[in-house]
Amino acid sequence: MAMVPRKMQSRATRHIFSASDDTTMTKQVRATHAPDDRDIEVRPLLNVVEDIFHRVASLIPDIVQGKPMQMGVKKDSTHQSDLAEVLDISYHTINKISCEICCKCSSGDVHATAMGILGMLSCYSWDAKVVIALAAFAANFGEFWLVAQLYATNRLAKSVAKLKHIHETLEQVDELGPKFEMINNILKAMLDVTDYIVQFHELPSRYIDPEAPEMLTASNLIPGAVYWTIRSIVSCASHILGITGLGQGYMTTTTEAWELSSLTHKLDNLNGHLRKQLTLCHLHLDDNKQREVFETIRVLFETSHQDNLKALKAMFCSKDDPLPLFDGSSKQRVSIEVLRRKIVLFYISDLHNVSDQELVIFEQMYLESRQDSTRLESQYELVWIPVVDKALPWTELKPKFEMLQSMMSWYSVYDPYLLEPATFKYIKEVWLFKAKPILVVLDPLGKVVNLNAIPMMWIWGSLAYPFSTSREEVLWNQETWGLSLLADTIDPSLLFWISEGKYICLYGGDDMDWIRKFTSTAYSLASALQLPLEMIYVGKSNPGKKVQEINNAIQAEKLSSVLPDLVIFWFFWVRLESMWHSKSQHSKTVENDHIMHEVMRILTYDSGDTGWAIISQGTGRMAQGKGDAFLRCLNEHENWKDTAKVKGILAAMGDYIQGLQIPHHCNRLILPGISEGVPDKVVCAECGRTMEKFYMYRCCNE
Repeated sequence: MAMVPRKMQSRATRHIFSASDDTTMTKQVRATHAPDDRDIEVRPLLNVVEDIFHRVASLIPDIVQGKPMQMGVKKDSTHQSDLAEVLDISYHTINKISCEICCKCSSGDVHATAMGILGMLSCYSWDAKVVIALAAFAANFGEFWLVAQLYATNRLAKSVAKLKHIHETLEQVDELGPKFEMINNILKAMLDVTDYIVQFHELPSRYIDPEAPEMLTASNLIPGAVYWTIRSIVSCASHILGITGLGQGYMTTTTEAWELSSLTHKLDNLNGHLRKQLTLCHLHLDDNKQREVFETIRVLFETSHQDNLKALKAMFCSKDDPLPLFDGSSKQRVSIEVLRRKIVLFYISDLHNVSDQELVIFEQMYLESRQDSTRLESQYELVWIPVVDKALPWTELKPKFEMLQSMMSWYSVYDPYLLEPATFKYIKEVWLFKAKPILVVLDPLGKVVNLNAIPMMWIWGSLAYPFSTSREEVLWNQETWGLSLLADTIDPSLLFWISEGKYICLYGGDDMDWIRKFTSTAYSLASALQLPLEMIYVGKSNPGKKVQEINNAIQAEKLSSVLPDLVIFWFFWVRLESMWHSKSQHSKTVENDHIMHEVMRILTYDSGDTGWAIISQGTGRMAQGKGDAFLRCLNEHENWKDTAKVKGILAAMGDYIQGLQIPHHCNRLILPGISEGVPDKVVCAECGRTMEKFYMYRCCNE
């Protein structure tokens, strides 16, 4: 094999590195490119090359340290059929280039050799060029190390090693550590560049436009990257030739080290650019893919089908997961087949705005719907979809997710990170989810019939079935304002008291002094007038520690009846807020709807600082007012007792409390949060004047 004098070799190398113009070189490289129509899947071949390099990398430390050599443990994931297909096409080219590298690597003109190899690869795509060239090098490189590995134990390998001068390498192994390290570094850099080029070729054309700026930039980078990888292959082969002893005196250690380190630096630099462009391309690709998924979901939910499976698959099976749901009752993963042709309620929330009270009530209503054998046709399925921020590590969110999931006997998404970002985007933009939980209703044919059935669920429970907006209108048309609608079944004795015609008083607030005065005065007056009176304390919205303490004190002092726990307190107030929300969805206001007027009145009472009370008999008229006015009405019974003989007690009380309304009053209203925003105008439930608009953000855990 011809040798080049060291001084000539050094000058040629220095000239190439210092004077070569990448732009001119790229034009030369492009001029060799004349691909045919073959589309070769080169990933299986690259996997074999990577396997060779990884296994050699595990051998080198043992050789340097004189240890018995062990094979690497990198798993071979290449399918033999895939590898056979690419080898059928490229086998002869690999052999030709392998011979070209052996024959020309010591010629001194690395650039000419690299260009010659590119000429031999002219009919291949860019990714195939670089993988085939790397495979040709890996065949020689792997053969060298295979002989080195078997040298000490196999007579044939020992004889071959002598002919190839490998024995000289192994005999002076102590001096080779830095040289092997340089080889390992450049091999890694070559593999990285090649892998990035192959990844660009593997990008699905369905989701990425070749004319996109990200792809155009990559297309400009790839020819140069292919050239510098092939050039590095030639230089690396020359370096190995020198190590084996065939090239002694052929290149100085300083020069060869400088050349390999410079090429490694060049490849690392290219890797940085390719990695950046690949990231940008993936972002572009993901945007297009998510846009398609979003549009698919939108069309499916707006189109009639024979059942709901197509829409459900678009929501849950984007990753082809056959078991995307988790059954909270059996604690098993299940397919979406369990939802086929069912009314499905999507309970949508994040992981931070779900209250324990809400889950307890949902659980109770859901279990009741399963246990009522007389209403099998009214059963529905409930599915929790947690909206998560996929930018956060799943390990941070998983404990909270699993804790909430453990409280549900219904279905939930098994792994929210498997849902496409487009699914969450659709939930937010089309179903208007923000932070507060919503309940989206899907009919058996996959059509959305209600964007938020939570108000219906709280107001009417299973009577709201099938939870459509049309059913909501029917239910409201059947309702009148009264104690049955207001209090529902918050106390087991309530319906019995109503049937007996008792006077029932609901009162709230957190002023214990007022509560003592009010309950004492009310019972005294009822006793004097011989009125059968029952009183129930309903606390305040967002009940917390203070309401629990007051509830305990009322029980201990036997002031009145109380609700059993904070969940029922919460449910009483969330039903009122749900009434306001439901009426608002149907464009009802204080001015045109009596129920809306009365609901707003109580919400206004709750937003104030003093207590309040409502008293009713059966399902008839109510008398209500703020705490001070109501207490004053009771204390001033003599002033309205004559009116009561004519109009009745409740009418007389109502008129008297209304007369105590001061002209210049201050009412506050804290409205429940809604997805659609706040109304532009709200009128005072006391005087009918438009209230001044402010924004209040409250976090109240007492």
